[in-house]
Amino acid sequence: MADDAGRASPRRTPRSLGLSDEAIEWVVLLHSGTADAADWRRYAAWRLRSPAHDEAAREAESLFTEIGLTRHAQEYRLTEIALAPPAYRQRARRFGRRVFLGSAVASGVAWGAGPAVVATITSRLATFHTGVGERRRVRLDDGSTVWLNTASALSVHFGPQFRRLTLHAGEALFDVVTDRSRPFTVRAGSGQTEAVGTAYAVRRDGSATLVTVKDGTVLVRVGVGRQQVGAGQAVRYRDGIISAPQAVETANMFSWTRGKLIFNRKPLAQIATELERYRHGRVIVMSDRLKALEVSGVFDIDDNQALLAALSSATGARVTYLPLLILIRPSA
Repeated sequence: MADDAGRASPRRTPRSLGLSDEAIEWVVLLHSGTADAADWRRYAAWRLRSPAHDEAAREAESLFTEIGLTRHAQEYRLTEIALAPPAYRQRARRFGRRVFLGSAVASGVAWGAGPAVVATITSRLATFHTGVGERRRVRLDDGSTVWLNTASALSVHFGPQFRRLTLHAGEALFDVVTDRSRPFTVRAGSGQTEAVGTAYAVRRDGSATLVTVKDGTVLVRVGVGRQQVGAGQAVRYRDGIISAPQAVETANMFSWTRGKLIFNRKPLAQIATELERYRHGRVIVMSDRLKALEVSGVFDIDDNQALLAALSSATGARVTYLPLLILIRPSA
């Protein structure tokens, strides 16, 4: 909570995880599209039972408001339907608004036709794409290889004098076959990379793009700016501005091609953000202390439950599962 000046105000009542769970369940129900007037009356009565009940209700409502205001919530609204496996699309149609609780409905953001249309067009334009949690290896006509990470969409256009690709969403690792007569260029966002024969990854994070080089050298152009990026380096660009090359741990950054996520003293908040890329919905860390905790480990991408259990054990946090929403919060 915050006071009128925006400063965090002290908690008025002791935290009760039981009440917190109940409050979250109430808010889930009331924003599911199935609640009626009687449900709202019962919720109002529940809130009046004690100051602690009202405190828990305020926290739950605040949490669900924040869900839709983040960059990742916006990304999911644009891509989760078009890039999801068919079974998920069927569930989405079947359950309507409830299935989007963790991204659109719970945040108070209506699911409009605009984002859905954008996502569908993106998917149809793409030559190759993956669903959430899916990874795919593709061999191109020139012999180059592309690894597509979760929720990614890539268009490929080859001609006698060019090899042009567009990364619409997600992340791709390119292992490029040398052909000096046909430059290999990848456009993503406001910039593009060019390579002759090298291995590098391009990742779109909202309006920002990250280029990481595994082997060789690539040229990154953004507007009038350009950077030569060598092996073991990465640059990020956004809004026409490109960073200087920075040294990175490429073994960790490319571990997803082996089905692993490797973290070396990464804050839990950053790990939760990364985990979101491989699941439908949101992963929320509900404590500043937990967000800052550094975690190291090697985790299996395809076993999210084990990853979350390990995080819980390592940090002493409690993990709560809700439709399209996972909460990581203090155990007391």
